Amino acid sequence: MKIAQIAPLEESCPPRLYGGTERIVSYLTEELVRQGHEVTLFASGDSRTKAHLVPCSKEALRLDPNVKNSLPWHVAMLEEVRLRADEFDVLHFHIDFLHYPMARAFADRMVTTMHGRLDGPDLRPFYATFPNYPLVSISDDQRRPVPFVNWAGTVYHGLPKTLLPFTERPNGDYLAFLGRISPEKRPDRAIEIAARAGMPLKIAAKIGDADRKYWEEIIAPMVDAHDNVEFIGEINEKQKAEFLGNARALLFPVDWPEPFGLVMIEAMACGTPVIAWANGSVPEIVEPGLTGYVVHSLEDAVAAVSKLDRISRGIVRETFEERFTADRMARDYVEIYRGLPGVEAVTMPLPHMLGGHGAHVLHAAE
Repeated sequence: MKIAQIAPLEESCPPRLYGGTERIVSYLTEELVRQGHEVTLFASGDSRTKAHLVPCSKEALRLDPNVKNSLPWHVAMLEEVRLRADEFDVLHFHIDFLHYPMARAFADRMVTTMHGRLDGPDLRPFYATFPNYPLVSISDDQRRPVPFVNWAGTVYHGLPKTLLPFTERPNGDYLAFLGRISPEKRPDRAIEIAARAGMPLKIAAKIGDADRKYWEEIIAPMVDAHDNVEFIGEINEKQKAEFLGNARALLFPVDWPEPFGLVMIEAMACGTPVIAWANGSVPEIVEPGLTGYVVHSLEDAVAAVSKLDRISRGIVRETFEERFTADRMARDYVEIYRGLPGVEAVTMPLPHMLGGHGAHVLHAAE
């Protein structure tokens, strides 16, 4: 199949540091190429890919101090997509709804993965205006605010199987927090859990401009007040393997309807169990007693820390390989592509592309 992947331009594909959406677009693109598809990636010019790259900015917009507004860059990218739309069997968008006003001409060959939360008050009337364009959710819970749209399926994120190595015996006796410093991610909870459990906590996280005040007024003083807490900052992929692999557990104490939570499966790939709050996608991703614990309070979380020895890191890794690989993710998406009304039969045999533990592609009628 000839497939266009349209990525956000804020980060490269894959990102150098933080950037969940662009990371998934990269993993999906490379796996589709590996499976024999002809893929074109519309992304920032510093992206690295085996697909055909259409550079739509010189570099990731977040890294360019001269960029004050990303919208013009994305509109220019969409014009390039519009001019070339007839070249592709499928157009797969990852930029929320920016393409909707221009999409009617190829809507029968288009799918959009929603990577963010959908419970904002402005989104329901918007999607009521465009109820027929096919969407993919990254968890079943993500759909709840807008159940009436044309859901083509739920596809859980996946990682390349060899990206993060399995660590059977971690050499660090610490808890890990990885992601972004923000109120909804609740690093304050992570600090409190570690303090109550009497364990060190290492925080590897991005501090964005929007959250700098939260860091300076709330989290930084907590870090300074706890001798057991170490703030590392943003880390790259190589550092991530060591950071997660050597942790006793990942703390994921989110306080919002998390659409997926990529860091949870990154930890599982290393064999590291996850202690996560029962919000959003968490109950779909973490299997209690098998890959971690789903908790509802600080007391639950502290108790979960005391039960980490009951979890087999080998089973955590095996579960990752069964449910959350890029191979499975790409096959799930190809099945969705084939179900789009404007997609014609392709030469690759269908049975070769089917299968996978995590597929939810039969949700189209929901």
